[in-house]
Amino acid sequence: MSRAETPASRRTAPTITTDIPARLDRLPWSRWHWTIVIGLGTVWILDGLEVTVVGNIASRLSEPGSGLAISSGQVTGVAAALYVAGACTGALFWARLTDRYGRRRLFMITLAVYLAATALTSLSTEAWWFFLFRFLTGFGIGGEYAAINSAIDELIPSEHRGRVDLIINGSFWLGAVGGSLLSIVALDTAFLPENLGWRLTFALGAVLALVILLVRRHVPESPRWLLIHGREREAEEIVAGIERRIGADRALPEPSGSLEIRQRGTVTFREIAHTLFARYRRRAVLGFSLFIGQAFLYNAITFGFGAILTKFFDVPSGRTGYYFAVIAVGNFFGPLLLGKLFDTVGRRIMISSTYLLSGVLLFGTAWLFGRGVLNAATLTACWCVVLFFASAGASSAYLTVSEIFPMETRAMSIAFFYALGTAAGGISGPLLFADLTGTGRVGDTVLAFQIGAALMCVAGLVAAVLAVNAERRSLEDVARPLTAVGGEGGKGE
Repeated sequence: MSRAETPASRRTAPTITTDIPARLDRLPWSRWHWTIVIGLGTVWILDGLEVTVVGNIASRLSEPGSGLAISSGQVTGVAAALYVAGACTGALFWARLTDRYGRRRLFMITLAVYLAATALTSLSTEAWWFFLFRFLTGFGIGGEYAAINSAIDELIPSEHRGRVDLIINGSFWLGAVGGSLLSIVALDTAFLPENLGWRLTFALGAVLALVILLVRRHVPESPRWLLIHGREREAEEIVAGIERRIGADRALPEPSGSLEIRQRGTVTFREIAHTLFARYRRRAVLGFSLFIGQAFLYNAITFGFGAILTKFFDVPSGRTGYYFAVIAVGNFFGPLLLGKLFDTVGRRIMISSTYLLSGVLLFGTAWLFGRGVLNAATLTACWCVVLFFASAGASSAYLTVSEIFPMETRAMSIAFFYALGTAAGGISGPLLFADLTGTGRVGDTVLAFQIGAALMCVAGLVAAVLAVNAERRSLEDVARPLTAVGGEGGKGE
């Protein structure tokens, strides 16, 4: 139960000194941490699966025998927009509840919402039903971003936080690979009837979500969140249990440092806004730049992906899924192979360099495409190289906004920038790039590439100046909690 939030109650709220954050950060990597990664991180595979499958099966849904009266344009237009709107709305709605009621409660609820919505999508017989549950599927997934990234950063040791967060966010592309290949099977009437294959793809998403939900039962509440909300006894029990489990076969290093906090309940919207846009305005500019840059680069490439291959290189529409699977693999290997460098070389260098490299390489791809020297295979290879770096950069955007703002506003900060980037990518991006890549003129597609590349380069330059050196530092050191005694959230940067 949250406590009343008045100036008087804040002055009289109990103050405690704790070393729990330091004890969590000094833990060596263990099987327990793998449980956290599997239980929380695998949901991004579902997101990648959802987005890719819907795009690839649009043509099948629009056929008379599909069992659903809907056009291909409605699937890729209306339904896609509703999924994006649901994700943005869900991110903001659930994030507020995540900061107020805890990480664990909300990451269980949001996954249950996703599970139910995607299962009901598979039962669609009318367009309105399909639209409604695409919105609700996005609503659940949007809430996952805030709840999951908050929990991961607060449970993973500081030495490993960067690479783990990048790989988890990059696992979206494993789902994209699966979605591409699954859609090929689902569309093959030799295996499945035309009115059943697409339904089974959504049903599979629900089954996978159920498995993840069962694993999540073993993931505890964030001890950091419990401390601030007056539940220090529960926090101590959780951390002591983790230490017993990990320390059973090894000696644990001594924790260094403690934190004095004044416990309280919820944080007001006014305090959240002041924290983001007054105290940490430079960090807000950084978050805004990173999310907008990656959103437009990805839309410049992926929104017209199929159209570019079919119009310029005569690739059959039924075979574009193979090409997409190839660039999806490149996307996943970026965070996987570069993630460790964000913890060793450092955030500022790696964030700025991945953004700048991907932008420059996309400029080069645009130049080669304009000269007519590329074919379907070599263009896909160029996209793979660009997205290898871009995916690590895009994943670092989520890492950045989840660790550079205070504990009490973490979920709302993640949700705000996620919603901003998703809206830009899902609304502004398609409106701009659909016209450019849809004309069939080489110069227009080159311009689309150049716009995405330019915004990515601008974001890289912003990161070179404003990025926070958060590698191997505790979250409380990167952004002092608002409840820290004498800290008032620390100085803004």
